[in-house]
Amino acid sequence: MKPRGNKYYKRRIRTSYVSTVISITLVLFMLGLLGMLVLNARKLANYAKENIGFSIMMKDGVKEGMIIAFQKKLDREEFVKSTEYIPKEKAAIQLKKELGEDFIGFLGYNPLLPTIDLRLKADYANLEQVGKIEQKLLSNPEVKEVFYQKSLVEMVNQNIERISLFILGFSIILLIISIALINNTIRLSVYSKRFHLRTMQLVGATRTFICRPYVRNGILNGLISSLIALGLLLLLVSLAFQEIPELYQVADLEMYIILIVSIVVLGVLLSWLSTWMAVRKYLRMKTDDLYH
Repeated sequence: MKPRGNKYYKRRIRTSYVSTVISITLVLFMLGLLGMLVLNARKLANYAKENIGFSIMMKDGVKEGMIIAFQKKLDREEFVKSTEYIPKEKAAIQLKKELGEDFIGFLGYNPLLPTIDLRLKADYANLEQVGKIEQKLLSNPEVKEVFYQKSLVEMVNQNIERISLFILGFSIILLIISIALINNTIRLSVYSKRFHLRTMQLVGATRTFICRPYVRNGILNGLISSLIALGLLLLLVSLAFQEIPELYQVADLEMYIILIVSIVVLGVLLSWLSTWMAVRKYLRMKTDDLYH
């Protein structure tokens, strides 16, 4: 029958191991959420900017072939994301649905003009570039008017800039806090084994020999914690896609691969480094200091 003290020691080791894994998992999970936010921020910003566009109203009487030729010319421009030609008949049908009444029958004619809806690439969706593009479009003699919401362009760009600065600052703060939490968690775990470390040292074991199993366990803890954190993140992403299908439009497989690798590397690296530093610290301490 094993001594009660030995059982108690092993139970403490298991409890310490589980609490360490749980703590690191939660920290990595939070870092993963932040990483998803940071990596998606650019995509979401571009998605918002690329929904900014122009309604190019063509002059009445311009032949459809000339409008289509102008649309194809626009498609070749570097600032154009997409274009859509809307004939006056189609525009009338859309407006009739929105109004809920036949305005053509009331007026006796179709007052609408053929238009080209143009969406800009994200890099050109700012006030300076939009102004230049507007002047370029108006220089075409077949264009009567260019309509866009100037206030919307300004608001989108200002909000994206503010949000980007906030995310950057919050990311730096959370990263520092996360590193500190993982380091303190592992130091507390090693602290509970400090007398065992000193016993091995007193019987002649070298520091490298003593550190090796602890560092190996630290790497394993980091790997297990990162895999659990990834499982939780994938579950959260799956639920988010089910609730908000529009997220598929900004989803990027390469981005998620980078995030997965980053979490695993960060979990293993921080656990390894924190364990190594903690073990080395207690090995250098005097015996009397271990009791404090």
